[in-house]
Amino acid sequence: MEGIKEVKKDMGIAEILSLDMTIAPILMASGMHCIGCPASAGETLAEAAVVHGLDADELVSKINEFIRGKAEYEAGHKTVSTDRESIADEK
Repeated sequence: MEGIKEVKKDMGIAEILSLDMTIAPILMASGMHCIGCPASAGETLAEAAVVHGLDADELVSKINEFIRGKAEYEAGHKTVSTDRESIADEK
């Protein structure tokens, strides 16, 4: 994955989403349904977690686990594509 490698709780919600919008469903499933409102754009992940009664460290861990899984999937997918192209070249 190109953009984001790791989320930290002092990162802004808008910053996180601008780097990878696929994190939005994780935030929403955690109860942050207002991630698109102007007020949330200026909040850090830690601040938003406090407002929503969430454990910021747990949320960061969940998001980073997702990011790692996505990166591993994409790396594996590129390997499969390269392998298929090599096989096609051999024919």
